[in-house]
Amino acid sequence: MTSPRTQSRPPRDVPPAINFHPMGKAVMDVIADGIIVFDPFGRLVYVNQSARSAVEGVEELARRPDDARKKFIALGGRSARLRHGAMELGEALVLPAGAAANGGSTLADRERQAILDTLQATRGKLAEAARRLGISRTTLWRRLRAYGVRDFRTSK
Repeated sequence: MTSPRTQSRPPRDVPPAINFHPMGKAVMDVIADGIIVFDPFGRLVYVNQSARSAVEGVEELARRPDDARKKFIALGGRSARLRHGAMELGEALVLPAGAAANGGSTLADRERQAILDTLQATRGKLAEAARRLGISRTTLWRRLRAYGVRDFRTSK
């Protein structure tokens, strides 16, 4: 008997090994978090409505599971292995509710955007932007350097 990790990929015409009970689907459909479930071979098994609305073209991504994973992770999703004892049942990707609404951005992405918006409002004046943000000019300069922002001054 081979372990799930050493199994080869099945032919495309083989149906997924996991079938959800209708009650399980109903419960996952009302969850505000986006949920995508893959079987052990990486085939898409289930997508709830929140995931469909958060990620455009989820069905197209089903043909490319690695792309679906990358897209969900980029939006702030988490990956969880589904197991029953030693048997691997697949993988679930969970996208927290509201992650798609804020663009799936991390706190650092939102901070960077706030800094850039403030710099635009102050027409590139670091001292004024730092005052509005409540940080020192040095901190603002370090954050700009850390985010790789070189040209922050707007043209007049």
